[in-house]
Amino acid sequence: MARDGDINEPTREFPGYPTGEALKERSAVTTEPEPGAPPPAGGPVRGLLWVLGAAALAVVVLLGVQATGLLPDFRNPFAKEQTDRSQPPLLKSIQDLSRYVAAEGNFQVVVDLQNDRRNVPDWLLSQRTLFVGAGSVEAYVDFAKISEGAVVESADGKSVEIRLPAPQLGKTNLDLEKSYVFAEERGLLNRVGELVKGDPNRQQQVYQLAEERITTAARDSGLTQRAEENTRKMLEGLLRSLGYEKVTVTYTAP
Repeated sequence: MARDGDINEPTREFPGYPTGEALKERSAVTTEPEPGAPPPAGGPVRGLLWVLGAAALAVVVLLGVQATGLLPDFRNPFAKEQTDRSQPPLLKSIQDLSRYVAAEGNFQVVVDLQNDRRNVPDWLLSQRTLFVGAGSVEAYVDFAKISEGAVVESADGKSVEIRLPAPQLGKTNLDLEKSYVFAEERGLLNRVGELVKGDPNRQQQVYQLAEERITTAARDSGLTQRAEENTRKMLEGLLRSLGYEKVTVTYTAP
């Protein structure tokens, strides 16, 4: 049985607990890692965050300086470049024109063209193009074709009669900037063939068909009659300003 004086003394079975002063001394002592021990886990992560933060700050500063215009624009090293190796234009001929363009019609046509093979399914071999074509046609009077004696003046000099050739339609001008392919469907073999051997003139047939449709529409639109009226008004105003009281304009058969 233990004595009363030895009750609070530590033994090997019941070691003593540290007091408040001992805990303060332990907390004041900084422990150093043992040789060969791995470094604390927070060090590399904290360093990586510092690097990312510095890079982000540098990007923000550069963008801000560029926005203020203090530095020239930054060039993208992978920017798209275009090289023009076209040859200079070659003048082949010069032609004097004596046409009076009296009217112009602007047209739009939708071409739905399909090329396929008989007894072959469309998904295998077929090509369908939906093309929206925009073009213009001019109606003109060729003054170079005015024959001798086409201008007849009256004896008193107060009236004049002019016989002109009938107005003609010019060549259809297909505007490629306003024309576009709306939809296109191709079969499996058509796609494979384009990968192996492309056809740069694949749309040429569609362009020609659009020009033919516009030319036909111009002939049926009364464009030449409009050119007759405009030419007559132009000559009447011009000749009346020269002193003629009566001006008669007629057209010969085309």
